[in-house]
Amino acid sequence: MEYKFDENINLRSVQQYIDNTYTEHYAHSKYQATDMIIDAGHGEGFCIGNIMKYAMRYGKKNGKSEKDLLKIIHYALIALHLNQEDNKDD
Repeated sequence: MEYKFDENINLRSVQQYIDNTYTEHYAHSKYQATDMIIDAGHGEGFCIGNIMKYAMRYGKKNGKSEKDLLKIIHYALIALHLNQEDNKDD
């Protein structure tokens, strides 16, 4: 497949970013903060809120930070997972 917008390369970057989040300080205990937020029933709102936060700060706080875009994608993937889990019961 020939990708017009380097999606294959960018998907690898997204996976590397996500892999690194599992070794950062938030992931050293048995549960990540995101796990507890999801368990409390606030997962979707948390993810959408973070997507909005990083989208709003893109180009401002740290300039046009690739990391902000990667965070948006990561939270969107978590929201997608939560949506799929919710739809399993239908």
